Amino acid sequence: MNRSWQRVALAMFAVGWGANQFSPMLLAYRAELGISTQTRALLFALYAVGLIPALLVGGAASDRWGRRAVVVPFVAISPVATVLLIASAHWVPGLAIARLLAGVSSGVVFGAASAWVSDLSVDDPAGAGARRAALALSAGFGLGPLVTGLVAEVATYPLTVPYLPHVVLGVVAAVLLLPVPGPRPDDPAIRPLVSLPAVTRGRRFLLAVAPAAPWVFGCASISIAFLPSAVDAPTHGELAFAGVLTGVTLGTGVLVQPLARRLDDRRPLLAGRVGLLSAVAALLIGLGALEADSRWLLLVAGPVFGAAYGCGLVSGLREAERLAPPEERGAVVAAFYGLTYLGFFAPYLLGAVGGLGIGPDGALLVAVAVALGSLAVVSAAGRSDQSHRTEPASTELA
Repeated sequence: MNRSWQRVALAMFAVGWGANQFSPMLLAYRAELGISTQTRALLFALYAVGLIPALLVGGAASDRWGRRAVVVPFVAISPVATVLLIASAHWVPGLAIARLLAGVSSGVVFGAASAWVSDLSVDDPAGAGARRAALALSAGFGLGPLVTGLVAEVATYPLTVPYLPHVVLGVVAAVLLLPVPGPRPDDPAIRPLVSLPAVTRGRRFLLAVAPAAPWVFGCASISIAFLPSAVDAPTHGELAFAGVLTGVTLGTGVLVQPLARRLDDRRPLLAGRVGLLSAVAALLIGLGALEADSRWLLLVAGPVFGAAYGCGLVSGLREAERLAPPEERGAVVAAFYGLTYLGFFAPYLLGAVGGLGIGPDGALLVAVAVALGSLAVVSAAGRSDQSHRTEPASTELA
């Protein structure tokens, strides 16, 4: 049995750890450097600025030149970005550069490596590749900030020491990835690297996938980067709390994915609709937490945000694989991930909307309305397309 996919999944786990370890550190930078709320939100979002174009280019490049040639170098860049975070502990421009570099590394790896895991899972049940990739990413997203937040709470040097575990993990993952087979495609795609596959401009993708995708990481970002700063609670223990909240949110996202897969098997897009309903519920609980200034309510909202994140991720990945022809799977998956990472701008946008005079409470109510609108569009698209649903060959390769 081919187990090479496990090394690729470990690399995705390591890069996911590096991608999200920054989240609980936002409060450390506030305490140590006095960085403002919007500046911290911008540093958080800069990751997506580097990630989204890298996703689009990386996925198409892996379709053309092969997964291994594209993924291996950028897995190695991930710990380099973390070293830059350590070196720039008291220099905001350096932090911004490190976040951009982490985004570029993640963007190339997530789309191309997800397709690589699917390629290496060809002999396994349908959907195995998408599930394995989603679990690896989610586990890294959840465990990374949990460890970082707990270490930052007790470390003598809270802006540097919490990043060291990822440096070690990233180097180990890069070394273990080197022997994994990834031959160059026999018939590489010849379309421009920056173009989008025709599938991503089709009605099904635009109405059934695109409206829900930003809520995947939008929910995670609101839970871990917006709400903890908006709740007026004592600062004692806030770094550990931020790490635990992030771990709970994204850990739940991992745990619900087997259920999400069963929902998706029962009816395509059902998991995505459940995810959007969870997003609405989580936003309302978050609103209650703001009204009560309660960290405990944030811990109630966290798993619900996580359920929204996990259901949306599995549903979107599997729909992207169903829609994509085999030779464009990397590019289609990358396009889906690019849309999901628009959600990283959610804390900045909510802060900007709240700054218009309605406050964070009003901003969350706006988010509820947008989530309900997304749910309506996805539900309508799902109902209208049920009559012609088929399983293309790309799903059998998942």
